Amino acid sequence: MRELIRLHRLFKPHRGWMRGGLALACVTILANFWLMTLSGWFLAATAVTGLASYAVQNTFNFFTPAASVRFFATLRVASRYGERLATHEATFRLLADLRVWFYTVLEPLAPAALQGYRSADLLSRIVADIDTLNLFYLRVYVPLLAAAVTILAMVLFFAVFSWPAALVLAAGLLLTGLGVPSATGLAGRRAGAETVRLSAALRAEYVDAVQGMGELLTYGAAPALQARAAALQAELIAAQGQMARVTGLGAAAASLATNFTLLGVVIAGGAKVAALRLAAPDLALLALGCMAAFEAVAPLPASFQYLGQIASAARRIFALADTKPAVAPPAAPAPAPQGYALALENVSLRYTPESPWALRHFTLRVPQGRRVGITGATGAGKTTLINLLLRFHEFQEGEARFGGHDLRAYGSADLAHHITVISQRSYLFHTTIRDNLLLAKADADEAALWHALEVAQLAGFVRAQADGLDTLVGEAGIKLSGGQARRVALARAVLKDTPWLVLDEPTEGLDAATEREFLADLAPLLAGKTVLYITHRPAGLALMDEVHALRSGQIAA
Repeated sequence: MRELIRLHRLFKPHRGWMRGGLALACVTILANFWLMTLSGWFLAATAVTGLASYAVQNTFNFFTPAASVRFFATLRVASRYGERLATHEATFRLLADLRVWFYTVLEPLAPAALQGYRSADLLSRIVADIDTLNLFYLRVYVPLLAAAVTILAMVLFFAVFSWPAALVLAAGLLLTGLGVPSATGLAGRRAGAETVRLSAALRAEYVDAVQGMGELLTYGAAPALQARAAALQAELIAAQGQMARVTGLGAAAASLATNFTLLGVVIAGGAKVAALRLAAPDLALLALGCMAAFEAVAPLPASFQYLGQIASAARRIFALADTKPAVAPPAAPAPAPQGYALALENVSLRYTPESPWALRHFTLRVPQGRRVGITGATGAGKTTLINLLLRFHEFQEGEARFGGHDLRAYGSADLAHHITVISQRSYLFHTTIRDNLLLAKADADEAALWHALEVAQLAGFVRAQADGLDTLVGEAGIKLSGGQARRVALARAVLKDTPWLVLDEPTEGLDAATEREFLADLAPLLAGKTVLYITHRPAGLALMDEVHALRSGQIAA
């Protein structure tokens, strides 16, 4: 329940739309109720009047009930249409806000705090769990509150004619709308939670299969993954089957309760008619009104079943949202750098309290405008140094200063305004070359884009393409060669034009000829910048002013 209360608080900006949809849902249910009750009374009263004398017939007013029937019929149609508009508008607004909120929550956690999650699991939470949470308003909030409001109004209306009939109606509505759904919700809680869990696990297996298809086929491991997916699929089908059985039993119980309630209302009303304390047409009013009243509770069994799935999805979402960032955001706005020198003094960093030190008593000074190379074998701490500088991970000991200020005064977003990173993993999105370049500078005009491509020695290739800047690069840049993909990263760096440039193994995976060409194109970009070049290859170190060897988290030479 805490998760649902917290979820409701997230919807606060759109409570106007939410309440408008709820009000229209209540009007729709009550319009249908009054239409049925009035129609039942009108038809019965007309029949009774037809059996009476001609004089009595002339005293019966046909016009007001007939006009009222038309009014409630029109009101029902109009309010139903308005309810659909309002509730779906609210639903789409809530979905948009949920996605933006979740992305806002995830951003400070990347990359350090998200390393313990599978990418497929994160995708499942972002897509499937958020979609499940979006059902809360339409499938739970509106049906439950609309039922509560309209049940009270309908029972009080029945009480005007017969208190026993009103009590029977109240008991039947509560049994159908609360008792049966509670029982089915309890019976289906485990199956609903299992459905969410198994669906997420199955999606994760499929994403892994697609991403690792080459390795699976190369090593003949596809059958094992297929077996795991098939086992998960069988469990999911079993859980869904259990939910279907619970749903069927709930529907049967609700139908039985509805019929017994109608029987009880007719008996209670008939007793008053027999005692001449209730007009005969009023009995038809109560009978048809009883049938119409159950429209209010018809969605509730499904609502209670959705409730279990929504609560399970909310726990997964909020568990991730409550994860603490690896680096606490600065308490005050970031100060303006006084120059761009970096000074690290006896800095020590490890990723968890149990893990070994990735950097230990590390000391390095990079004056503004200096080009510094850092070499070392895999595991020496090179990547950790970048994580430290970009504020992706927090250091535990020593002192670090950037631009004359404590490094902790800056967040990763602040440092991104001063530092550009070119790495072997510079990601290219499955969109056009233009859009991939605009990531670096969203307001860059076409002339600036072509200038960046000229500097990166990629303009000729782009001009040769039929679509030019609008050429699609494919998933992760698959339509480009390794060297072309690195040149797109170079062009981004030209567009962003920050004082600092961090090169993280930028030539990794390139052949010798492509590496030489890339470094030749890189050299002009280094002019006037402070550079940190991280590599375990000798190529490119000739461009540096000084080179340090890193071993076991310390400067060795």
